[in-house]
Amino acid sequence: MIVMRTNATEEEIAGAISYVENRGLRAHLSRGAERTVIGIVGDIRRVQKEAIETLPGVDHVVRISRPYKLASREFQPDNTEFNINGVRVGSNQILIIAGPCSVESREQLLETAHAVREAGGHALRGGAFKPRTSPYAFQGMGEAGLEILAEARQITGLPIVTEVMAPEQVPLVAKHADVLQIGARNMQNYNLLHAVGQTERAVLLKRGMSATAEELLMASEYVLSNGNRRVILCERGIRTFETATRNTTDINAVPVLKSQTHLPVFLDPSHSTGKTEYVTAIARAAVAAGADGLIVEIHPHPEDAVSDGAQSMRPEQFADMVRQVKAIAEAIGRTVPEHKREIA
Repeated sequence: MIVMRTNATEEEIAGAISYVENRGLRAHLSRGAERTVIGIVGDIRRVQKEAIETLPGVDHVVRISRPYKLASREFQPDNTEFNINGVRVGSNQILIIAGPCSVESREQLLETAHAVREAGGHALRGGAFKPRTSPYAFQGMGEAGLEILAEARQITGLPIVTEVMAPEQVPLVAKHADVLQIGARNMQNYNLLHAVGQTERAVLLKRGMSATAEELLMASEYVLSNGNRRVILCERGIRTFETATRNTTDINAVPVLKSQTHLPVFLDPSHSTGKTEYVTAIARAAVAAGADGLIVEIHPHPEDAVSDGAQSMRPEQFADMVRQVKAIAEAIGRTVPEHKREIA
């Protein structure tokens, strides 16, 4: 990591970047409130620390000790913040994403989208492509589902979060969605991580069900190293010996990740519990632990849902959860923002 002097000029910063790139390495610029740093990724044996420190404008060079470089707080001490269709992620505000597991029909999704917005949700989730354990289960509506999601965004103003499962799907999904979700089963699908890293769309990266926090951060490094800085990490429960819930919510992961990375950290209380009656409690715990946002499954008629009905909240339950989350956020000095855009 090249730390530039506080008075370094743009010409000097560009010179340091050129020096690195001319030696076959990749340079990643980060401008903080107090310092500008250049992260070096690649075979660092190609450059000498002492030589870099002689470049104009360079203050000193620091070796990042963690295996993940660009995701670490050593590289960027300040929290990453970015906009998603007018919604600010990574700030002092708590953001709530909600919607059905799967897009089942236009009527189902639009009804859900209005419920999400009316309750105070900030983005709409819904699966057009679904990875299912059984090959005979509903696999999603595909492109037709993406078009319904885009229509829901047009009507409600809610940004769209949907899963992409393969590199070849990325252009199509990115055409319709505001946030590309990488599901738990694909956290270490490195070709897919490369592909979403080369887009301009924000990425919501879910932790694998048996992955460590460090492995999640290493997966995020694949996206970051390809140039996409708009990454959200999502804790969604891990697999343990406990059978009372679908997964075990790793609340510890929230403060651990927040201490190690500058990236926003969300939590999915629906998948981490698998049961509607536990979702609100875990959502409260997530916010209290320092999560920057939540992603929750809701459905207007959970008993008829083609997937994940047991963990999907009804609209009225979701609205109550939002009210409780707002109270927790206020208690710890954070806020749940109100909508600014009118419904079309």
